Amino acid sequence: MYMYPDNLKAKATLWLWELKDIGIIGVGLLISVFALAQLRLMSPIVITAVYSFLTIQFEDTSILNFIRYACAFFLLKQQIFEWRL
Repeated sequence: MYMYPDNLKAKATLWLWELKDIGIIGVGLLISVFALAQLRLMSPIVITAVYSFLTIQFEDTSILNFIRYACAFFLLKQQIFEWRL
């Protein structure tokens, strides 16, 4: 009997994000606060906020994953259909 989810095969999560995304958001917020304080730029904090919204995990998927899959399906990968009898 394991106490961890999915027999230690699940991705590590913290609140609503994966730990990788928490790290990216933390570094982004640090750079954003520095850019806002020193350069008075609002765009880095907006980009960080949008990224943090898009990476919210809900039932093992996120909006960013859905957008990636949709772009791969509709734009980037060739669709191959085989008809057999």
